[in-house]
Amino acid sequence: MTALLCAAPSYCSRFGVAILLAALADFLFYGQPAGITVFLFALLIAAAVVAVHPAAFSDGRVWLKPIALLVALLPLAENVSTLSVSIALAALTVFALSLSGRLRHSIARIAGQIVLFGLAAPFRFANDFVRWRRTARRFGRRRIRLAAIAVWVMPLTLGAVFLALFGAANPVIDYWLSLIDLMRLLDLIQLARIAFWLFVLAAVWAFLRPRLVRRIPRAAPAVSAQADKTATTIEDILFGKAAILRALIVFNILFALQTALDATYLWGGAALPDGLSYASYAHRGAYPLIVTALLAAGFVLAALRPGSETSADPLIRRLVYAWVAQNIMLVISSILRLDLYVGIYALTYWRVAAFVWMGLVAAGLALIIARIALRKSNEWLLSANLLTLSLTLYAGCFINFAATIANYNVDHSLEMTGQGIPLDAWYLHSLGPGAFPALDRFLEQQGKTAAAGTVRELAGVRGSDEIWYRTIQQNWRAWSFRDWRLLRYLDSKGPFVIPSAIEPSMPGR
Repeated sequence: MTALLCAAPSYCSRFGVAILLAALADFLFYGQPAGITVFLFALLIAAAVVAVHPAAFSDGRVWLKPIALLVALLPLAENVSTLSVSIALAALTVFALSLSGRLRHSIARIAGQIVLFGLAAPFRFANDFVRWRRTARRFGRRRIRLAAIAVWVMPLTLGAVFLALFGAANPVIDYWLSLIDLMRLLDLIQLARIAFWLFVLAAVWAFLRPRLVRRIPRAAPAVSAQADKTATTIEDILFGKAAILRALIVFNILFALQTALDATYLWGGAALPDGLSYASYAHRGAYPLIVTALLAAGFVLAALRPGSETSADPLIRRLVYAWVAQNIMLVISSILRLDLYVGIYALTYWRVAAFVWMGLVAAGLALIIARIALRKSNEWLLSANLLTLSLTLYAGCFINFAATIANYNVDHSLEMTGQGIPLDAWYLHSLGPGAFPALDRFLEQQGKTAAAGTVRELAGVRGSDEIWYRTIQQNWRAWSFRDWRLLRYLDSKGPFVIPSAIEPSMPGR
């Protein structure tokens, strides 16, 4: 019973904080646009986590954790996107686990903890509620319930008395009290709103009581000594030192052939066979070559395990260095192929993602060489790759990809340069407000020439989009640094006016 009474305040205080956060989330998000409010709510969650873990302040370096969290949350202030929200959730997870003393020190293990936390988070609130109910039933549910109610009797009763006295003494408070409409408050109770509150409660509760999924260790299968000996012998034959040496020689020759072909056709400018264009050559090879590089990386990690006989052989190590170097050249060739394809068929989100992915693969291959040369473990390699990925995603939060794609497509379109392919202006429109500046340049250019009816229609849609965008931005909740910069551009440009050359002709003109 004593243990329960000691634990009950902890549960109650956390539940009260969770209710407060849910109420704030209702004010910030329900039926409202998302903007700077996401950043503010993340700060509120962080403050709540600190409040429920006061013992964490015994560490002299505890101030470093909020600073690191603030840096990780800055992408939310720049722009709210799936990427920035994902980074913020990961950072809040690390912050909560750190203050609760459950955070590991290896980057690879921290990544695993984030995954386990995400698996446990949706069920943490319901699980804790069930456990609390079982404990209450075991130690006397009625006494616990009465105790939980009794602690609120005096504060609420005296609070109501004081509020009534203040209302009688202060006409402003009396006016506020007269504005309370109980029937209108009941109208606010909606099924969708209740679901929203439950979702927020479950989400914030996971950070207030950070726990991980318990992994059940699997028992090693029992095998006989004879079967184990046979398996070892087969492994020695198929993946032994001699097999790996021969495989590396064959692989280096094949990759050298592929690199030579790319050097001849992509970099040397040699004529392609009849019926094959540079665009198809570039497009067909970009993605399969990345898969090839990933398979090569997996082979290297499996063949040169730390402490194995193959990893200590100087010849095998040199062949691995040469092969990984050729894989890096393969990735660079894939990037060049994709660049050629983009130069002909324009830029899209998926092609930007492909560029980023190929760069990460090249960095991963370079880290494999570093792991072998420095004799590091596979855990070190995984941590280094996760760190590279995290920094890349963090930097990507501050890049306006919509504006980048729109500017590139406009600057390289047939209408602007006289060569290439016609601009897919409706794709630019689908990119959202970030494409406004590039779209304006395109429409201004078209205004100097005879424009088709499609361009006139697009100009009209562009004007309507700006009106809609300005209406959304009048709500302070939708504010972000990126939107602030765009609004400055729109204000300096003035209200959007359809260029005269593409205005529809009027009767009598």
